[in-house]
Amino acid sequence: MPPVERRFVSLDSPTGTQNGAGFMPTQGLYHHASGTSPKTAFIASHYNVDFSEHYLATRLAALGYGFLGWNTRFRGVEQFFTLDNALVDIGVGVRWLREEAGVENVVLMANCGGGSLMGAYQAQAVAGVLQPLLDRPVPEAALGLSPADLYVSLNAHPGRPEVLTNWFDPSLTDENDPASVDPTLDMYDPVNGPPYPPEFVERYRSAQVARNNRITAWALAELERLQGLSIYDRLFSMSRTWADLRFLDGSIDPSEREVGTCYAGDPRFANYSPFGIGSSNTIRTWLSMWSLEYSQCRGAPNLAHVTVPSLVIQSLADTGVFTSDAQMIFDGLAAADKQLEWVTGDHYLQDPTDARDDVAGMVHDWVTARLG
Repeated sequence: MPPVERRFVSLDSPTGTQNGAGFMPTQGLYHHASGTSPKTAFIASHYNVDFSEHYLATRLAALGYGFLGWNTRFRGVEQFFTLDNALVDIGVGVRWLREEAGVENVVLMANCGGGSLMGAYQAQAVAGVLQPLLDRPVPEAALGLSPADLYVSLNAHPGRPEVLTNWFDPSLTDENDPASVDPTLDMYDPVNGPPYPPEFVERYRSAQVARNNRITAWALAELERLQGLSIYDRLFSMSRTWADLRFLDGSIDPSEREVGTCYAGDPRFANYSPFGIGSSNTIRTWLSMWSLEYSQCRGAPNLAHVTVPSLVIQSLADTGVFTSDAQMIFDGLAAADKQLEWVTGDHYLQDPTDARDDVAGMVHDWVTARLG
């Protein structure tokens, strides 16, 4: 493997400036093989997770590409996320690749939770899909984003509202009491399974959607109350978000995954811990990212505008992204040239030991076939 250089990149954003302490709103690492100036580069971003040292960065750089592991202003502060500003920040990274790094072809690496974020970026860049969120107009800087040339979906969740709703514990009866339980909807009560009967599954999934909609209804009413008091927004907490039936029942969405675990370990322990996704939000962040009714982070509407050549890769032993999720992404892409590949490995491609190298090689072959 040739030596890989890493360059720290930090930039202002049209909707965010340098913090008083000194750091820029957008930051990341640009990886490339020493002594080279790649003409094709990947960019990877997430709603919250730091992707600057993404596990494919050095591997793809060694194969001749640039790789910008790029963080928006919301790295580590997901509770304040707004989609419009995140897309503007990603646009800063894409523009830097084209104007400063000399890249001719940009590939969106839509990985993990960042999958739907990158889909939203491409949709906004080509079709201007963003709608104002309540009283927040779409920023002008989001109207001139540079679209990417290729799209790679890797172990990606179909959308932020979708994954949260699929992981919701609908047996929670009081959002202010994380111990409250309706036993008839409790997936962790052995009386209900696993395996879970079809009737229970249907009732459970409907109750998950209902919980999402209840939180949205509360958020809208609470925001109206706050505005009457001249208060712009507020934080609120949320519990019990590790309760997808697929964690314990391998017959639902069957794959090679280990049943009885999730990304946080034991699902029941994780479900009653304070460390679930979406555990803290402002009301506006809830509406922007998690709400089934209001969020523009849903996968399908944005994928319908992704027409560039697209590759979908899904690990068969992933315990949090399932085969139906990958199929949904593939089916939703509007690209005439699209490809779906199933690979051995877990969500982060840590096992088997050669999984990351194999996927990097697969991506390289696919890109080479389209760009030469």
